[in-house]
Parts: sequence; structure tokens; C-alpha cells
Amino acid sequence: MERDSCSQYLVAVVGAGPAGLYASKQLASQGVHVVLFNRDIKPGGLAEYGIYPDKLKMKDGLRAQFRQILAMPQVDYYGNLLVGQTGDVTLDELRSWGFQAVLVTVGAQGTKWLGLPGEDLAGVYHAKNLVYHYNHLPPFSEQGVEIGSRVAVVGAGNVMLDITHWLAGVKRVDEVITMARRGPSEVKFDKQELRSVAALLDMDALEKEIARVKPVMLALGGDPEQFMSVVRTAREKADPIDSPTRFTMLFLTSPYSIIGENGRVAAVELEDNTLVAQDGVVKARGLDHCHIMGVDSVIFAIGDRVDEHFGLPVSGNEFIKNSRPRFPVEGLSYEVFDPRCNDCIKDIFVAGWSRQASTGLVGIARKDGTNGAKALLQYLQSVPPQSPLPLEVVKHHLSMIAKPLITQVDLARLSECEAQEAQARGVAEFKFDSNFEMLRVMGKNLLPAAA
Repeated sequence: MERDSCSQYLVAVVGAGPAGLYASKQLASQGVHVVLFNRDIKPGGLAEYGIYPDKLKMKDGLRAQFRQILAMPQVDYYGNLLVGQTGDVTLDELRSWGFQAVLVTVGAQGTKWLGLPGEDLAGVYHAKNLVYHYNHLPPFSEQGVEIGSRVAVVGAGNVMLDITHWLAGVKRVDEVITMARRGPSEVKFDKQELRSVAALLDMDALEKEIARVKPVMLALGGDPEQFMSVVRTAREKADPIDSPTRFTMLFLTSPYSIIGENGRVAAVELEDNTLVAQDGVVKARGLDHCHIMGVDSVIFAIGDRVDEHFGLPVSGNEFIKNSRPRFPVEGLSYEVFDPRCNDCIKDIFVAGWSRQASTGLVGIARKDGTNGAKALLQYLQSVPPQSPLPLEVVKHHLSMIAKPLITQVDLARLSECEAQEAQARGVAEFKFDSNFEMLRVMGKNLLPAAA
């Protein structure tokens, strides 16, 4: 933490996903000393643990950029540290250590459910937990997953496609049935993303489904043929995939309840929908007509919500932002608002999925993190500089935390060990599945510090 002695502003960035890392770069490039705190041992967030595993070129390119950011002399990294009301340190404690501002970029770590009967049955999963599982993020990587042969996936975005890819390519299930409450015109994926599983599509079944929903689409100006053109193009350039899985899509369909047998999923009750235009937005409306479909697993790929136990005010799926920002960037607010005192929390900012949950991929997170840093930099202009910075105070408090904390030096050692393991196994990439294993190869003390 002595690598930079020129800065006169000290900022904590909480969360080392793309938003937090690119925000740290922006802040450090403007002379701010950044201490970057991360829940996980490794940085990267969804860039490390959310991108499908076979996209190695993309991941390696991002990792190279992240290493460059962490190598900046104005940036200090501490991984394996949970910030939150029930974590290793609270936001208020961080503020008491002498940070002049805090930028929260922890993503949307809460789980979004629909509140349906049967969601607690064995065989029901949230997509985020499965994505973390197959991307080797502890503790999700250590948890058992029991997937049946006929799987319903709720959602119509790129995460649904990744889950379908994993179910087909790794689990090799018999059938994946995806369901969207709205129509083909409202899907949240493009033909490039569809290519990963397009070869598995049952085209006869899809054409029948499009014919079924065609009248509703046309009534709202939708174009069924445009959607089918996207599908056909994706099929023509489909990625090869060795799988017996049959992939079908349902539209204008919502899960109404999940039916169990002996504590496990046996079927899902589905409600038919129509579409209505309301204030320029197409919304689904249930028709009170339900039918039963037999499945043995249900996976919800419906987005995420922020962690309500983090320590910031929450409304719906998001932290509450100041509707009249003092420091807007591109017309957006990055400032946290506390309705209890009817005022913003002047020194805490949010960016990335912490600002707007489940929005965009790495490129969007990069821009939002950078813009969040720009808003915070405007705030720092109103704050007196510090000289010297209270870095020793921060270091003292961190030394009192009874668990191993990870620095840039430790990350380099971990990367070296995983590369050696990949070479020994003859695979393109290897990740340790547990924090215990990662800490062990880094030579970290696995026992709590003495009282």
C-alpha cells in the first residue's frame, strides 16, 4: 500500500468486476489512490465467472486488461473480503477509515424469484447459481447440481442461451424447453448469441409456435418473419455442438406454479399470455388459461437483484438513486439516495449492475463504471485533499480481519499455479474449485489470526 505517495484523495471501490476495475482505472488515471475490495479471491466478476467457459479468447483479453489496471501504482487490491452488513467490514466502517468516497460496484448479488408455489422443490435453480457453478466460482462450484432429462428454462435472454448451451453440451439432457412471457419480438438475444445452440433447435416445433403467436405479434406491429430470419441466419452459421438435446422455444407463456412429487420437480403449470401496449411498452397479460407440462428441472434465467443486506437503501431490484443528481453523467444518476432522511448519501456512489441490475454485458459495465468514476471525481472537487493519506490506518484495520486477504502478488502466484495445472492436465484452462485450494497454492495461512 506504499506504492503511490503522490495522491491526495483516497477512494474505496467495492467490487472488482468490470465496472469496478474500469472505474478504478479512471480514478487512478486522475491521481486518486484507489483501494479495491473484492468478495472473491479473483477479480473479474462476471467477466471471469459469467462468460461461457469456451470463450477463452475473450476471457484472456479481458484478464490482460485487468492485470494492467491492477498494476497501476495508484491501485491496491484486497480480495477475499466481503463488504456488507453481515460481511467482514461494513460501509460505515470503511468510511471511518478515512476514505473520502466509496464507489459500490458489487453487481446484483441478490436472487430474483417470481414467488411461485413450488420454487423450493429440488430441481429448481436460479441461472446465476448455475453459471457460477460451471464457471468454478466458490462456493457455487462446490455445490452439487441435480439436473433431470427434460428441463424448463424461464427467460428469453443471453443467459438463457448460455444455460441451454451448458445443459446440451455438458449435461446432455434430452430436451430443453425455454419459455418467454412475451413474444419473439421482445427476446433479449441476437443471432450471434443464438449461434451457440441454434443447431439444436427443433425448427418444425418453432415454426408451429411462431404460427400460434403470429396474430398477437401482428396486432402490435411485430414481424414474425423477421424473427425467423434471425433464427435461420443463426442456423446457417451455427457453432458445432455434439449433443443429443432437442431445443424448443415457447412464447406468450409464463410459469404459474411448479408441481412436485416426493419433494422434486415433476411438472410446471403454465399460463397463456397475450400482449398489450401500455405507455409505449409491450407487456404480457395473463389469460387465466393454464396447462401442465411434465419436466424434472426448472431454471429461472430472469435477471437478478441487488443484495438488500449490503447496507444501502433498496427499492425493487435496485439500490435507490438520487433522482436529482448533483453530478450527473450523460443524464444518469450514480448517487445513492436515502429516503429515511430524504437526501442523498453524499460520499457513496454506485455503478454497473449496482446502479441498474442485469443490464448489458462487459462493454456496458465498462462504460458505466467509467462514468460512475467521473461522477465521483466531480464530488471530490468539493472535498479537501488529504496529505498524507491515511493508508496506514487502512492497513491496520485490514490486518485485524481474521482471514487471509489477497493482494496483486498473491494473484500472480495463483495464476502461475493454475497455468501449471492446466499444462499438466493437457487442458486449455484450469481453475481451482474451492477457496481452500486457491489459498493453499498461494501459501496463505488458512487458520484465523490469533485473538
